[in-house]
Amino acid sequence: IRFAVEQINRDPVLLPNISLGFQVYNAYHSDERTLESSLRWLTGEGQLVPNFSCRRQDKSVAVIGGATSALSIQMGTLLELYHFPQLSFGPFDPILSDKTQFPSLYQMAPRDSSMPRGIVQLLVHFKWTWVGLVITDDLRGEEFLRAMTGEMAKCDVCAAFTEKVPVSERRHEESEMNFMSRIMESPSRIVVIHGDTDSLMILRHSQVPYFPTLKVWIATSHWDITMRPHSFDSYNFHGALTFKYQTSEVPGFKSFLRSINPNKDPEDIVLKDFWLSAFWCKKKYNNLEEENCVPNATLEALPIFLFDMTMSGLSYTIYNAVYAVAWVLHEKLLMKSEFVSEKAGENWVPHPWQLHSFLKNIHFNNSAGDLVFMDEKRSSEAQYDIQNYVSLPNDTELLVKVGQFIPSAPPGEDFTIHEEAIDWGWSGLKTPQSVCSESCHPGYRKTVEEGKAVCCFICSQCPEGEVSNQINVDHCEKCSEDEYPNKNRDHCFPKIVTFLDITEPLGMTLALVAISFSLLTALVLRVFVKFQDTPIVKANNRALSYALLISLTFCFLCSLLFLGRPTAATCLLRQTIFGVVFTVAVSSILAKTIMVVLAFRVTRPGRRIRMWVQSRVSNFIVLICSGIQVIVCGIWLGTSPPFPDLDPYSEHGHIIIQCNEGSDVAFYCVLGYMGFLALGSFMVAFLARNLPDTFNEAKFITFSMLVFCSVWVSFLPTYQSTRGKAMVVVEIFSILASSAGLLGCIFIPKCYVILLRPERNTQERIKKKVHSKG
Repeated sequence: IRFAVEQINRDPVLLPNISLGFQVYNAYHSDERTLESSLRWLTGEGQLVPNFSCRRQDKSVAVIGGATSALSIQMGTLLELYHFPQLSFGPFDPILSDKTQFPSLYQMAPRDSSMPRGIVQLLVHFKWTWVGLVITDDLRGEEFLRAMTGEMAKCDVCAAFTEKVPVSERRHEESEMNFMSRIMESPSRIVVIHGDTDSLMILRHSQVPYFPTLKVWIATSHWDITMRPHSFDSYNFHGALTFKYQTSEVPGFKSFLRSINPNKDPEDIVLKDFWLSAFWCKKKYNNLEEENCVPNATLEALPIFLFDMTMSGLSYTIYNAVYAVAWVLHEKLLMKSEFVSEKAGENWVPHPWQLHSFLKNIHFNNSAGDLVFMDEKRSSEAQYDIQNYVSLPNDTELLVKVGQFIPSAPPGEDFTIHEEAIDWGWSGLKTPQSVCSESCHPGYRKTVEEGKAVCCFICSQCPEGEVSNQINVDHCEKCSEDEYPNKNRDHCFPKIVTFLDITEPLGMTLALVAISFSLLTALVLRVFVKFQDTPIVKANNRALSYALLISLTFCFLCSLLFLGRPTAATCLLRQTIFGVVFTVAVSSILAKTIMVVLAFRVTRPGRRIRMWVQSRVSNFIVLICSGIQVIVCGIWLGTSPPFPDLDPYSEHGHIIIQCNEGSDVAFYCVLGYMGFLALGSFMVAFLARNLPDTFNEAKFITFSMLVFCSVWVSFLPTYQSTRGKAMVVVEIFSILASSAGLLGCIFIPKCYVILLRPERNTQERIKKKVHSKG
């Protein structure tokens, strides 16, 4: 106040030819003492006389007071009766903005509703999720607690404990209960504390025994964390972080402080008492030089816990309040023509109630260049410097700026912190940790235990097919269809596209087997064509033998359609061609078997069914049976044809390119019809196996159909239980095995006779064998 008043009085523009003065009165934390001080000021003398003023020369026009909301309310109750403007320099309180209750009260401090958000951003930056809260036990403390817990909940930060500091007569009682010890015994390493310097002095006076784990304190702007009594066993808040109002440097302030000395102003009792206490003077005489004070002492030599040469946020607010009163008086002076003055420079001083119209609208630039508004609605949000309190072993104390919080800045730019510049105090160089549960590593997720805070959790591994690549995730994420999780479930890797490629060893082997068997079948056909006029070829229906051999050749070759990357063409052709050519083969065998039975019946005397033993009948059987299969395949292709499809789920880490059959019903109808024909062939051949004919092949057909049916009966469950390349391999193997069974059981014995036993392939040999049997 003194610095601002002296500046104003030296200013030739502001309040010219008028001296501004001030008076200092004590404020107490009790209603009675506060009212007493207010009445003493109103009366102007030592006597307390309500509604009477003993003032003569000096006239007071405004009150700058109210370091807390409670003090402002206590003072305002009395001052409002006289409409005295009250400029409160304490923390901004929305309750005091109610002009219905406090029409004469003006708050000078900026709004600090964003402070909880800034503190939580600091907590989130250092990953502190388990913190303690210490607040004052009053309305402002409760308001801060609500705002703080709301911001903490948004970021999953939990309160390990909440302690309320008493602010009234219960304070001494609470001190005896060792208030500080309860805080120190808590499990949290981080403590957020909110309150003003006076109400939190209980923490300074507490004597704390040694604890293995000490705290890192985060203080709000209204607590002077450096202040402590002359007690060596009081707690030292070394390493604390504090949010301080960001203020501009006022020119001339430090020079003013360096020039202060009680000898220059002996009437300043407050300064004299502070000087005696700060410099440990032994005696109190009128002359300070006789009191053994440090010669040539200056405020700059004092440690920071006694005096800080930097203008604090509270002092900056008071400085602006003094200038606000001066500017209001200046505006009133410019309008002095409206007043009837008896003596120039004396009676122009307005009544206090006349200043309200000016105070509501005035705004000005202070000497630091900052714009000051008296309208609380236009008051901006406070901006904060984040300072680190460092106490060195040589009793040197420092407040080092390590960051800032600018609420009006864009997200991501509003909060900055320089972690390397922070001295953590008792925690050493390492950044302290404060969590309820250890972090869940990638590959795990948090599972909150019932009845506990969200910060207290257990780590569960991600479910099958899901991953987490960050720490402390609430939910694991599924990999996309073309990716798969690794063993640790912390990364997704691209799946390998797989199909039965003809270039891989298994594909090449199957292709070689198929081509070899098809060539072998073609060779057998060549033998049959070359020896077509021999009895063994003619006796077993040459046309059906040719048809069967040709269809078996295609049966072996159709397995090649199942190799390689599935395409739209191969998917349409592979199952339909397989079904048709196998149906032709089985139909030929069925026709052969029926013709054997009919031929035996014709040889008996009195039979008139020679017409059924003609080649047209066998051809008709093959065409009818094959035609039905062609119709079934046509319906399949017309309604729900097969198509290429991707299967990313059946094999871990692979995407299987396969043919989707389109209609499983149609696919199994094709197989079922083919099986029906094979079963019919088997039954007819089995019944005709013992017919007395030299070239009767019913036995061979019986064995071939037994092999054929065994293969395809085994195929069905195996095909259903496999996926990917194994499914294709099963079908190819079934095709090759069944085709080889037909070729081997029916034609290899005949080739043996034709090529190696030609003497048995003559008409005479047949007649001898028939006569011997007869």
